[in-house]
Amino acid sequence: MKLAVIPARGGSKRIPRKNIKFFCGKPIIEWSIDAALQSGCFDQVVVSTDDAEIAEVARQCGAQVPFIRPAALSDDYTGTTAVISHAIEWFSAKGQPPDQVCCLYATAPFVSGEDLRRGLKVLTESGADYAFSVASYAFPIQRAIRVTAAQRIEMFDPEYFNTRSQDLEEAYHDAGQFYWGRAFAWQKGNLIFSPASVPVLVPRYKVQDIDTHEDWATAEYLFRALAIRSESYQSSI
Repeated sequence: MKLAVIPARGGSKRIPRKNIKFFCGKPIIEWSIDAALQSGCFDQVVVSTDDAEIAEVARQCGAQVPFIRPAALSDDYTGTTAVISHAIEWFSAKGQPPDQVCCLYATAPFVSGEDLRRGLKVLTESGADYAFSVASYAFPIQRAIRVTAAQRIEMFDPEYFNTRSQDLEEAYHDAGQFYWGRAFAWQKGNLIFSPASVPVLVPRYKVQDIDTHEDWATAEYLFRALAIRSESYQSSI
């Protein structure tokens, strides 16, 4: 069975009720649910939550909420792996053991069904434990600088001061959207950031962390701009 698990606890601190806050016209979690359903990848799309209101919104958006997440897995310190493992164990106990499981974040409105299909294809063909979304940094990380306690500037890697940007190795970061993985890898707690994982490249313009109110506003501006661009393209053909 191929399972999508969308973690969405109710205790968001920096953006209260973050997982069901309206984003460009609908609860932000609905964008993730829609992408999962439209991808055609999954036998089940479930939301793992400890919150009754989030559960109801998720059901209205088309996801299943077959269990309420235990309080022990709903605090500020519980990692994603434990949440996904709990879902795998729940389905396995019901006689429906998943083999490929995708953790899809509730606050990933830029993710698409196509991205999820690419992730599944890469996971299947590579034989890796995980396949997850990554994007390139916009600036060479080797030329990063810090502000010291004395309010002065210094480089993290001074040896690269005279190296041309085009000669530096490109670096990538977790795009924070989705993580395909094999059920055994989730359950064993295998590391995601390791040679056992393969990347699913997404363009930088589709990546925005949403941790603060400023992040939220930036993401909505970008989302609307991309929607306008898509509408303009469709009207021109």
